[in-house]
Amino acid sequence: MRVSNVSLSYGGEPVLEGASLQVGNGQFVSLVGPSGSGKSSLLRAAMGLQKPFEGSVDLGRPKSEVGILFQDDALLPWRTARQNVALGLRFRGVPKAEALKKADEWLTSLGLEGLEDRYPRRLSGGQRKRVALAQVLALEPKLILMDEPFASLDAIVRTKIIQDVVQLVEKKKIAVLLVTHDLEEAISLSDVVYLLSQGPRAKISQQYTIPIPRPRDLVRARLHPAYAPLLEKLWNDLSHEVEGNGFGPRAAA
Repeated sequence: MRVSNVSLSYGGEPVLEGASLQVGNGQFVSLVGPSGSGKSSLLRAAMGLQKPFEGSVDLGRPKSEVGILFQDDALLPWRTARQNVALGLRFRGVPKAEALKKADEWLTSLGLEGLEDRYPRRLSGGQRKRVALAQVLALEPKLILMDEPFASLDAIVRTKIIQDVVQLVEKKKIAVLLVTHDLEEAISLSDVVYLLSQGPRAKISQQYTIPIPRPRDLVRARLHPAYAPLLEKLWNDLSHEVEGNGFGPRAAA
């Protein structure tokens, strides 16, 4: 995926200016920045939901090979977990029996064996998120766009689900672009992190290469010698962006 010199506006007001980034095959890339810097707007442009007034987004593959995972799941309440996961496959013409079988396989791989016939209202938040993830992965995407999909989960469930995501992404060589506010999550997950400056007219101000080797264990990743210095630098750079634009103590002083 390649984003080239993209500029975006919202309600006629400029949000993002001249943003360029790329996500290589099998690469995990995160996008962080202050609130209002255009992170989600850039992701919507990649999804085709918002048109840039300048620049271009090239997914590098057919849209049928792109999966999308939002913060809120899109499960249909009148369908079981199995039926929700199979839905996208059925839309693509996969025979019903084969689609349901594949749905069961993905639900089992994500720790939901025995819950296939439950409706969303009978699933916990973490279980619903796993069903939504299975729904995306069942379509065998080569690129997944994620907009803070784990933000609503508690710490323990979140860590377990994210570790599952990391293992599946590494195994299947899936490319990922993740929007997140969580700097620790960005470093733990990513190969590359991009930092957006404070808006309006936000720009990509920094790019960080994460040298933590794969396969990646989220807990052990935080013990890597590069982790703490990277987190400190990312935090300081983000703080500078916020404080330097009238939102913090440095500007107030």
